[in-house]
Amino acid sequence: MADKPGERRPRLWAKRALVALAIAGFLILAGFLGAAFIPRWWAHAIGGQVNGSIAAGIMVGLFYGFVFTGLPLLVLWWTFGRRRPLKHWLIGLVIAVLIALPNLFTLGIILGSGGAAHAGERTLDVDAPGFRGGALAGAIIAVVAVVLLAYLLTSGRHRSRRLDALEQRLKAQERAERARIEALPEPAPAEPQKQA
Repeated sequence: MADKPGERRPRLWAKRALVALAIAGFLILAGFLGAAFIPRWWAHAIGGQVNGSIAAGIMVGLFYGFVFTGLPLLVLWWTFGRRRPLKHWLIGLVIAVLIALPNLFTLGIILGSGGAAHAGERTLDVDAPGFRGGALAGAIIAVVAVVLLAYLLTSGRHRSRRLDALEQRLKAQERAERARIEALPEPAPAEPQKQA
C-alpha cells in the first residue's frame, strides 16, 4: 500500500535526522580518536624530517607554515571572491581545510591540553627544535604575501578600469569636437580684389 503524501514528509525528516545524528556521532568519535592519536603521530612525523637539527627545524617550519597557510588562503580567496553557488563555497571551504591540515595539526599540539598534545610538544622540543617558531613565521609571511597579492591585483584592476573610463571620456570628447567642427558653417569665398 502506497504512503499518502502527508505521511512521507515525517519519514523523510526522520531519515534526515538519523543521518545527521550518525554524521555527528562519527565526527565526535573521530575527534576523540584524532585528539588521542594525531598529535603524537604528527610530532613523530615532523621529528623524523627534522632529525634534531635546529636549522632544519626552522626551514621545515617555514615551509609548512608558508605553504599550508598560503594555499588555503588562496583557495578561500578564489572560492569566496565571486558569487558562486553554496555548494561551490562548501567544497572550497573543505578543500582549504584539508590543505591547511598540517598547520592545524601543529596548532592542535601547541594549543591542546590533553596528554597526546603534551607528548607531541615534548617530541617537537627534542626531535624538531625550531619547527614551531619557523611554522609561525612562515604562516605570518604567507598571510602578508596573500594580502599584498590581493592588494596588487585589486588595485591593478581598479587602475585598469579608471584608465578605460578615461579613454572612453577622451574618445567621446574627440567625437563631440569633431561633430562641432563639422557643424560649423563653411566660410564664404573671398571676393577677388579689384586692381586699380
